[in-house]
Amino acid sequence: MTLRVALTVGEILLLVLVLAYFLRMLTKLLAHVGGTLQHIADGVRAIEGHCGIIGPGADQINLVLGEAAANLQQAAVATEALAN
Repeated sequence: MTLRVALTVGEILLLVLVLAYFLRMLTKLLAHVGGTLQHIADGVRAIEGHCGIIGPGADQINLVLGEAAANLQQAAVATEALAN
């Protein structure tokens, strides 16, 4: 009976040690994933900062392109008039 109790206690201790080992490994893995996610978040913030200047510039580019399209239409009409 005493041998069974000792073996059971030994098995329980071994189980606790194995669980502690795998929990430690899981903690390391999650810390690594957290670090990687932090790098990704930093990169996204940098991209967001760089893209912040695109909005006002895009409005200006669209305005200039609209004017250019209108001028090209006038040029096409004038060229057609000269061809006739």
